[in-house]
Amino acid sequence: MVNLLTGMIKRVLPRSLLGRSLLIVVMPLVLLQVVVTIIFYDRHWDTITRRLAGAVAGDVAMIVETMAQTNADQRADWIFPAARQAMNLEAVFIPGLRLENRPDWGRDTEDYDDLADALEERVGHPFVIDETAPGRDVQVRVQLAAGVLAVLVPRKRLFSTTTYIVVMWMVGTALLLIVIATLFMRNQVKPIRRLAAAADSFGKGREVPTFKPEGAAEVRQAAAAFNLMRERLQRYISQRTEMLAGVSHDLRTPLTRMRLQLAMMGHSPEIEELERDLGEMQRMIDGYLAFARGEGGEKPVPSDVTGLLEEVVALARKGGAAIDLHHEESLSALVRPEAFRRCLTNLIDNAVRHGAHVAVRAGRRGDAIELVVDDDGPGIPPEQREEVFKPFVRLDDSRNPETGGGGLGLTIARDVIRSHGGDVVLGESPTGGLRVRLWLPV
Repeated sequence: MVNLLTGMIKRVLPRSLLGRSLLIVVMPLVLLQVVVTIIFYDRHWDTITRRLAGAVAGDVAMIVETMAQTNADQRADWIFPAARQAMNLEAVFIPGLRLENRPDWGRDTEDYDDLADALEERVGHPFVIDETAPGRDVQVRVQLAAGVLAVLVPRKRLFSTTTYIVVMWMVGTALLLIVIATLFMRNQVKPIRRLAAAADSFGKGREVPTFKPEGAAEVRQAAAAFNLMRERLQRYISQRTEMLAGVSHDLRTPLTRMRLQLAMMGHSPEIEELERDLGEMQRMIDGYLAFARGEGGEKPVPSDVTGLLEEVVALARKGGAAIDLHHEESLSALVRPEAFRRCLTNLIDNAVRHGAHVAVRAGRRGDAIELVVDDDGPGIPPEQREEVFKPFVRLDDSRNPETGGGGLGLTIARDVIRSHGGDVVLGESPTGGLRVRLWLPV
């Protein structure tokens, strides 16, 4: 039950920092306003209403008492004009009229209970309160011995207008404070949003040269830490790239000398076997360097993803691969062209290597580009699909061990696409083989 209630509260609460901050600021204000309103209505409203009702009942009682001590001519001459002028009450006497005999003494509505109580206490005659009188008046009809006294009472004599003014003032000030708090909190949240946008852009390999720490002290501290982290990562990537460039040169030089020496030794089964070993070493070194090099110093630029995909598929078809390609027109994104081409090449070559037929589909899905590569090969068991993304891992039980490679193709592909803010996942193809699903944010 507690977990259910907690889940319901979490679903109702705002998710953004701005919404939650406003809730923290506004909720106490609203609670205070509610408490003040309740106290005001419970004390002030009831007290003022009873006093106004008592005053009106006293005036009606005064008219009744004065009428009892005077004759009919005096009523019209000075009693009713005096009531109109001094009490703001319009009074008329209807001779011979009888009110309906009712035990509730005219309590037709709860809005005038205070007036009914005051009339019952002070007038001492049967009465009826009629709120359907024309205009904004309330008519009080009092049964006297000779007829009915009808008195029109203005509503302003029964209800205090200061009540509405207080309520409007409270609501107005609350709205004003909410607007001010919203403007203030939006300015406080902007640096956090900019920090999140900068972190997201940096995570996708994009430059964020215009980002500067600003805002509250804690936000500036987090932004400064982000800048230091970005500088360290960029320095590490630069050092790694420079180091690998030297390693690449040092490894390729002896391999080249060995190839030249073998070429000068003529042809024999032993020489051919050594040349195959050198070729395998060359491919392994290229694969290791491509994995270790990662994104290198290449900058992301607006690129035609459709064109890159067509180039990779065309190159694979030249090698004899059977590939069906279907894609939407004009798919473009901000990518590192060479790194992204390497990612596509690894995915398609992996499918061609293990399947007789490959299907490639690409299209726009919301705010991302989705690419699906299906093959009809042996596939990969679900429990081992994450293992193949680890460096140097080859699943000999599910993949042909004679296909070559160092177990880095899918690793490099995921590393490249994740550096662009996307991801690569594996699944089961409808043709029974492996399905590789790639998505790239645009």
